[in-house]
Amino acid sequence: MNEIEQTGLATMRDCWITGGTTFDLAPAAWKEIAGSANPDERERRLLAIAAQALDIALRPAAPKTLKGRPPLPELALPMLPERLRPLLRAALKHASDTRGKTRVVTLVASRGFVLHPMDWMPAASYQESPDVYAPWIDWQSGVDGEKHTSQEQLAAENWDDFYPAARRTALADMRRTAPASARMLIETKGSGEPAEVRLALIELMRFGLGADDVPFLQSLSADRSGKVRELAGRLLARLGEHGHPRDGGPEDPTAELAAFIAEGKSGFIRRRTTYAPAKLKSPAQEARRGDLFATCYLGDLAARFGKTESDFVGAWQFGVDDNADLFLVRMVSVSGGDAAVAYLADALVAEGGKPALLVLQLMPRLDSQRKRVLVRLILKGPQPLGALNQAEGLEASWLEWADLTQALPALRSAIAGSDELARRSSEQILETIGFLATAATAEKLIGDVVAAGMPPAAPSLGLLRLNASLAGPGTDI
Repeated sequence: MNEIEQTGLATMRDCWITGGTTFDLAPAAWKEIAGSANPDERERRLLAIAAQALDIALRPAAPKTLKGRPPLPELALPMLPERLRPLLRAALKHASDTRGKTRVVTLVASRGFVLHPMDWMPAASYQESPDVYAPWIDWQSGVDGEKHTSQEQLAAENWDDFYPAARRTALADMRRTAPASARMLIETKGSGEPAEVRLALIELMRFGLGADDVPFLQSLSADRSGKVRELAGRLLARLGEHGHPRDGGPEDPTAELAAFIAEGKSGFIRRRTTYAPAKLKSPAQEARRGDLFATCYLGDLAARFGKTESDFVGAWQFGVDDNADLFLVRMVSVSGGDAAVAYLADALVAEGGKPALLVLQLMPRLDSQRKRVLVRLILKGPQPLGALNQAEGLEASWLEWADLTQALPALRSAIAGSDELARRSSEQILETIGFLATAATAEKLIGDVVAAGMPPAAPSLGLLRLNASLAGPGTDI
């Protein structure tokens, strides 16, 4: 249809809108079709032709940039039962950020279900959702073609046949069961990937990290990406391979950091060496010390004092300077070996109270058992409401009612009190417990906090209600 014909149709439409007749305005071919009828029938025929032309016969062509998409992949778990979707949507709506929504999704996955795509879809760039959603992440990224799923073993021959998210999931599983095979794949195929993809692949080396990985990680010192070189250095540091020079010269950052640490002695009968943060003279020194803790490696620092990582961490005097304590724990988390991480976590947990909160920084490096011990310790501590909300990397659906008994009085008091800040903190802790708790614990806690004064329909109870309902009839749990 050309511009003249479009203008003519628009004129006919305007004429009909104003109640007039359009026979004289119609194209000649249309007049031949409608001319033999009476005036009313002529208008009806012209209207039918115009409608056919505008709405069906002359639809605009699809843009050339429009691409076809394959159907949304079916996931390995069944969809959440329809009757539970209102509870799910309420929990998702109340979640204030991506972290909160991911907890909802992870809880549902821990009970054997996935969400309806109209309720939630993972973003293509988000890698924190449960592995079962990898096909949806790849679908979101818009890669064309049909590719393999995680049911087929990833190999060099079919590397390009896997979507990126499915590939990461397969490699993570391989690093847990066959780390050498996964490393060879990352080494041979990852070098041809863009920097951000290489970084994500190298990050998977943390699973099953061992001495056999050292040569490959050392080879990454020549990688063209600074972020890849930095990550490889930290992984090497966890294996005891130190990256910074230790000649004590002016360009040695570890020597500079060591100057901020004071060596001392303790004990009358059995004298032992201790290490504590030195007293600083200015805010500039404090800022510099923080930068050095963030960039140096624990193994290098311990070696400056002639100690192993565990011995150095064990001799650190916690409580002298809270900021220095936090910096040290973060250093252990990112560059310490597994033995030092476990030693520090156990030592802080044994101390109880305030030092135990520092171990939250170690969460990404702790095994499942130590994480659960820490959560139970926090719930028995003096400030359970604020501390637990900071925990990362926790598993869903394991916290029992007996684990909450010491924290319940503070929770009830915050709910019943007039302190708005304490009430908001209690709402956050309910969401966290809603993620951690078993279904039976969630159901019991709802009744407890409602009895303490919380409205039964409070949005902060959404995750607890969903949790409790996931063990109800028809969910096959």
